[in-house]
Amino acid sequence: MAVKVTPGQQHESTCIESVVQAVKVVQLKGRPKWRPKHLAGDKSYSYPRIRAWLRAHDIQAVIPQRSDQCANHRGRPLNFDRARYRQRNVIERYVGWLKENRRIAVRYKKLATNYLVMLHLAMIERYLVAPFPNIA
Repeated sequence: MAVKVTPGQQHESTCIESVVQAVKVVQLKGRPKWRPKHLAGDKSYSYPRIRAWLRAHDIQAVIPQRSDQCANHRGRPLNFDRARYRQRNVIERYVGWLKENRRIAVRYKKLATNYLVMLHLAMIERYLVAPFPNIA
């Protein structure tokens, strides 16, 4: 898992490339891969720039299309894997758990480096204490 801290006014989709490149996907044999096969995101990630970047890196986008983008594809919505999209709930629950930590949700640490350290500590604690069984 990878984390990048951005200013509060910056949309999170602006740094998706650097976050995806920071993730290492563990395999049963051999070295970890640097890119996943699929990337799931909500409608806020449905930008042509993101879809083009994912295509260029041979990553299948599992992102539903926004309603204002249907006209771009001759009125038809893009196909996406609904079963994989439903598996996003594991990550959504994890982010929800992170937000339950008051220090992270309220962001007492104003410096980005200190906040990032708190995020890493919370993720390590979660992994060591009660990891999700569905994350491999």
